This record gives sequence, C-alpha cells and structure tokens, in this order.
Amino acid sequence: MNFLKIDLGAIAHNLNQIKKILPKDTKIMGIVKSDAYGHGLLPVSRLLINKGIDMLGVSYLFEAYELIRNGINANIVTLCGIFNQEEAVLIVEKNIIPVIWDIEMVHILDKEAERKGKKAEIFIKLDTGMGRLGIKKEDLPQFIRRLSSFKSVKTKGLLSHLSSADSNDEESKRFTKKQIKIFKESIGICRQMGIDLSMNSIANSAGILKYNPESIFELVRPGIILYGAYPSPEFKTDLNLRHAMKFSGRILQIRDIPAGMPISYGRTYYTKEKKIIAIISAGYGNGIPRAISNKGYVLIRGEKAPIIGKVCMDLMVCDITGIKDVREGDEVVFMGRSGDEVISSSDIAKWANTIPYEILCSIGKINKREYER
Repeated sequence: MNFLKIDLGAIAHNLNQIKKILPKDTKIMGIVKSDAYGHGLLPVSRLLINKGIDMLGVSYLFEAYELIRNGINANIVTLCGIFNQEEAVLIVEKNIIPVIWDIEMVHILDKEAERKGKKAEIFIKLDTGMGRLGIKKEDLPQFIRRLSSFKSVKTKGLLSHLSSADSNDEESKRFTKKQIKIFKESIGICRQMGIDLSMNSIANSAGILKYNPESIFELVRPGIILYGAYPSPEFKTDLNLRHAMKFSGRILQIRDIPAGMPISYGRTYYTKEKKIIAIISAGYGNGIPRAISNKGYVLIRGEKAPIIGKVCMDLMVCDITGIKDVREGDEVVFMGRSGDEVISSSDIAKWANTIPYEILCSIGKINKREYER
C-alpha cells in the first residue's frame, strides 16, 4: 500500500557532484550513521565503497560491526568513540578507527593494541565551539603530551564539527569562521609537538558547500548531501543534487463532504464549503510528522493537495477539490516527484518546523525499503 523507494543511482550521482567541487586529493568519509539517514546502512555503504569512497563514518561500534559482519571491508570510523575494554578489543581486532577525546580510552586502546602486536589508529575529537564531544584547544597540549607516551596508538588527525555552517545570519558566519581558525591553530599545535596529522577534518555537508575552500582540509565528511537533501529547509546551493528517497501511498477512499463538516481528530478543521476529500494510506506511524497537520501537502496526479485535519497514525485526509480524474487507488506522493511537482524533505521539515535529517531518518527507518539503481 505504501512504497519507500531508494534511488542508489542518485546517491552515486551526488557523490560525483561533491567530488567535482573538492580539491583533487581530498579524502571523503561518507557518513552512514543512523542507517544511512534512513536509506539503509548496508546497501548505501556497499555503493559508496564500490564508488571509491575513502572511509565510512558511523556513530557507534555496533554499526561498524554490522558492516564488517556483512563483508564490507573499508576504513570504518566510529564517530562517538569507544566506552570500555570490551569495545577496545573489537576495535583493535577489526581495525576500526575510533574518534577519541578521553585519554583513559587511549590508554585502554594502547594496551590492547600492544597485546595484539598492532597499531591502533585514532582521530582526536576537538571541540572548536560545538559544545558537544571533544577537548578544547587550550587542553590540547596536555592531551598530546600524554598521548605521546603511548607507543601502540597512531593519530590520523584532528576531527571537529561545525555547529552553524548551515545558517545564513552574520553571527553564524562569524562563528563558523572562528571555528575554522581554532581548528587550524590546533593542527599547528599538534604538529609543533611532533604529532604527524595526515588527515584532518572539520567540513560537514554545510561546510563543504558554503565554506569551501577554507573549511576543506585533507578529509571531508558529507552526510545529508549524499542523499540529495540539504542541512536546513532554507539552505541554498547551486550543486546539482538528486533526492534519493521517495515515499508514496494510495488513496483509500474518496468522499463528498458538505460544508461545516469537521475533519479528523480534535475537529481542528471544518469545511467552509462542499469539498471532495481523499483518505490517504499513511500517517505519523509511517514517519510523517503530525506537525504538518493543516499545513502540509501531498502530490496527486502531479498537483498539490493540502492536508486537512490532524494527521492520524495510519491515515491522513487531503482536499482534492479541483483536481481532475482522481480515482481510489491512485498514487499519493508524500515525498518525491509527481509530474512537474516535487515535495522534498526540506519542504516537509519546513512545514513541521524541524530539519530534513529528522524527516529522512523517520520515514526511512519505519517503512520497508525498495532499491533502484
């Protein structure tokens, strides 16, 4: 009844578009955390590896293990680090690269690597202003001095994250440039202290698009733009990206409704005149935000039909008055293209006052996916 289609060809296209705007030797870490933003961890990772991506970025060790268990041989980075001795054993055994901000975790990793006769590779997480994971620039010298005493750990580079690169206001622009400046200075500190950093990264999707080349170091980390979406509903770019996810359903029933009729839960919508309505086969149980009630649209026969009344768990109601030749069983596009009209994850995010990431993750994780190439 409902159909979620993932266009792997679109993801390959988007990767090629990203490569075109990067300096020739820039390495790329494809971010596939959260089930590849709802697009499917394994199919997307296999595609990216086949297309020559340099690294895959996941959040936690279980995601990295899922990749390895399914035969995906790649440089896999756990962006949220490791937590204990048990995880350190697997990290070293499987040659996974953790992001580290805790010197005690380095110690545990070093002991395990020494025991196995191996070198464990790490990234150091630097907080340049995100206020989340990482260590501050002023704490870096002490961290590096302690790090230098471990002989079985090799640092690939520094990694940080831009908090506001997707925003257009002047304060956000100044803040982003300050983060980049701190990052550059921190690389300099490490190199002066004898740490060979060959792969540093601060550029996320927004950084790649809006702060290129100043945020581009040896490694970049595209996430949402791999999937053809943008970091925020208002984000603008000239890059030719293709949305990889399409979600559609069906019209279950068509009804003629008189004026003054309440629609759906809570009677938040009353018809002001006679209407033709369609009851549609999906709702918030399928990842469509309830917040787009009375605000959002769907596409039917290439035309926009407004959502009226509250979005239900498995259903919603749309006004199809004026749309010609609509039939029960017709396709309804919640996200994607119908004729010349498109509804994107950014459109839904704007109606719901959220971000495209949440829309893709919610719809992608709940519904059964089909893949196109």
